[in-house]
Amino acid sequence: MKLFYALVFTSLLVGCNSSGKTLSANDIVNKSIAKHCNGNCEKSIITFNFRNRSYKSIKKGGTYQYERIFSDSLDFIRDVLTNDGFKRYVNDTLVALPDAIKTKYTNSVNSVYYFAQLPYGLNAPAANKELLGEATINGKDYYEIGVTFNEEGGGADFEDKFVYWINKTDFSMDYLAYSYAVDGGGIRFREAYNKRVVNGITFLDYNNYKPKNLDVELTDLDALFQNDKLELLSKIETEHVEVILVE
Repeated sequence: MKLFYALVFTSLLVGCNSSGKTLSANDIVNKSIAKHCNGNCEKSIITFNFRNRSYKSIKKGGTYQYERIFSDSLDFIRDVLTNDGFKRYVNDTLVALPDAIKTKYTNSVNSVYYFAQLPYGLNAPAANKELLGEATINGKDYYEIGVTFNEEGGGADFEDKFVYWINKTDFSMDYLAYSYAVDGGGIRFREAYNKRVVNGITFLDYNNYKPKNLDVELTDLDALFQNDKLELLSKIETEHVEVILVE
């Protein structure tokens, strides 16, 4: 009987966090990144296809290179985004672009990689994280993490707002929501599926939903989702994912 009570007491201590520390938003995000990346996201070459375009990222020692490759009716196009900026090559020839077009293409390439490698990007220097609360979705308990971005370093869409639902048990990121201002504005809720681990890095596809109107808080979207009050717009799928780890 004494052994039984000892085991119960020990399990309670473990469940309450043995250090007695309440997890902050940064703690939760760091644990989620560790869960999804296993320390490999910073030293990898990743290739995948998304919506009939090929993508390649190279990250090593704090440097990055993101590529988007596709063909139109006449030309072969390769977009390259690095720490030093954006360049476009048409049939392997570097072309000059107005700053406004560079910004547009930079945001487009960045957006694909941001979502494809979540939650990795949540530790960007311009990101502000806040623990908003907790929620239960389909019987599982989650932390709700709010993320906003500073204007400096936050890109052209720095005013967008995000909420991430991170599993309290294993720190997987299973749902996210965001609001955006471009093209008249909108709100989206994404449900992760097809979770798979490729050479130590987790990749997700998403069901992409929207509410019936914009007069709704991001933190209320999980309840609308569970009550079938959201409209399925599309599926966000990365295909032919390959990962090479580099030292």
